[in-house]
Amino acid sequence: MAITTQAVNYRDVDAALTGVLVYDDARTQRCPGILVVHGGAGLDNHARDRARGFSELGFVAFACDLYGDAVRGDRERVMRTIAQLRADVATLRKRAAAGLEVLRAHPLVDERIAAVGYCFGGMTVLELARGGANIAAVVSVHGSLKTPEPLRAKTLKAKILVCHGALDPHVPMSDVDTFIGEMNNAGADFQLIVYGGAKHGFTDEVGTAIPGCAYDRRSDTRSTQAIRSFFAEVFSKDVTEE
Repeated sequence: MAITTQAVNYRDVDAALTGVLVYDDARTQRCPGILVVHGGAGLDNHARDRARGFSELGFVAFACDLYGDAVRGDRERVMRTIAQLRADVATLRKRAAAGLEVLRAHPLVDERIAAVGYCFGGMTVLELARGGANIAAVVSVHGSLKTPEPLRAKTLKAKILVCHGALDPHVPMSDVDTFIGEMNNAGADFQLIVYGGAKHGFTDEVGTAIPGCAYDRRSDTRSTQAIRSFFAEVFSKDVTEE
């Protein structure tokens, strides 16, 4: 295995973006692509590490950039951009879709693509699904479940997995109940796993000073395995086989 990490410059209209492509350069057969969508902090080591983990499973992974080169590293601009994207899900979906196009263009990626998002990225991938993105699956990990545009059955193409912390104060169980109702009303093929003892951001070892956020190794391990099993089902074969 020869894991290659490559910075990729791309655009969403007037936004200059920089993502990270990670794949096994020793592969000869095409395989599914995984879009990795970062949390509120932006494209950080957590998103890069998750992308590398997917590449080690045999996928081509692309850790995308939702904010852009002009925003990265400026907390005030980051917070303003998050607020703007939350309020305008059409723009959020389009920004994430620009990352999907980077994946689709890679010569090692076949027609099968999924998206995994963490925290703000979890909300983002659910919005991709709600918007009818032509992808096989989305996974939201400790992401927001609220939306201003609930899912409509005829638009959905993706299977959905949500990994949620039972003690997450930022996504209370009332939001979970509303989400379940939304999915049921739309006839979605979805799974929801709730991890006991887990708070918001339970996969991020670096963590954050924000109250209600904490790393939880047990839930991180379990959700990682759940995602792996979900992709084995969605893609119907072991992608690590050449």
